[in-house]
Amino acid sequence: MSDQSARKRLDGKTAIITGATGGIGEATAKLFLEEGANVMLVGRSPDKLRETQTRLDGGSRVASAVADAVDEAKIAAAVAKTVETFGGVDVMFANAGTEGAVKGLDELTEAEFNDVLQINVVGVWMAMKHCVTPMKARGSGSIIATSSIAGQVGLAGASAYIASKHAVYGLVKSAALELAGSKIRVNAVAPGCIDNRMIKSIETQIAPDNPDAVRDSLFSSIAMGRYGTNEEIAKLTAFLASDDASYCTGSIFTADGGYVAA
Repeated sequence: MSDQSARKRLDGKTAIITGATGGIGEATAKLFLEEGANVMLVGRSPDKLRETQTRLDGGSRVASAVADAVDEAKIAAAVAKTVETFGGVDVMFANAGTEGAVKGLDELTEAEFNDVLQINVVGVWMAMKHCVTPMKARGSGSIIATSSIAGQVGLAGASAYIASKHAVYGLVKSAALELAGSKIRVNAVAPGCIDNRMIKSIETQIAPDNPDAVRDSLFSSIAMGRYGTNEEIAKLTAFLASDDASYCTGSIFTADGGYVAA
C-alpha cells in the first residue's frame, strides 16, 4: 500500500471542537482522531472534559481547554492554547449549543430567550471570530457550525431555538463570503432528531408524563422512521473538515433521515 493511499483524511490537521463533552462533540472528536487530526476539546466543565479526554485515549494528539461558549476571553484563550500546543488551527467545529426551554413564545421569559441566542448564535460567532487569524496564518481552513433542521423549518413551542438556528445559517453564509478569499470554507451541519441528551430533554419538556409518545410522533415524521446517531453527524462533519469538501462553502448540510423532505 502506498503512503498516499494509507493517508488519513485529517492527517496533519488540528481541530477545535466546542461543546466537546456532548454526544455529537465527543463522537466527532473520536472520528477526527481516527482520521489523524490533533484535537482540542473545549467545554465549560473541567470534570466532563477530563472524562471525555480519558475515554478518547488520544495521547498527545488530544488536549482540552475550559471555556464557556459565550466567554470571549476564554474562547480566545482556548484558540491560543491550540496554537501553542499543536502549532496552528485548521478546523473549527463550533458545536456548543442548547435546546433551551420548550414553551410558547408568550410564555418565554426574556432571560430564557436571550440565553438560547447567546449560546447558539453569539457563541458560534465567537468561535468563528477567534479562529480566523490562525487559519489565515495556515493559508486555509474549515469552519463548521452546528445548526439544525430548526434552521430550515418552524416548530411550535421552540421559537428561541428556531430563531437561533436560522441565525447560525445566516452567519455561515456571510462568513463564507467574507473568508473565501483566504481559502477558509464555512459550512453548517443540520442534524435532525439525534438520539442523545438533547432530544430526550425535548421529549420530556413536551410531555413529562409520556415522553415516549413524543418519540413515536417524531418517528412518524421521519422518512427513515428512526432517530439519527451522534456518529452519523460526526461522519458528515469529518467530510466538511476534510479536503474532500474543498468546493463546499456557505451551505447547510442536512442529516435528518428525511424529516425536512416530508
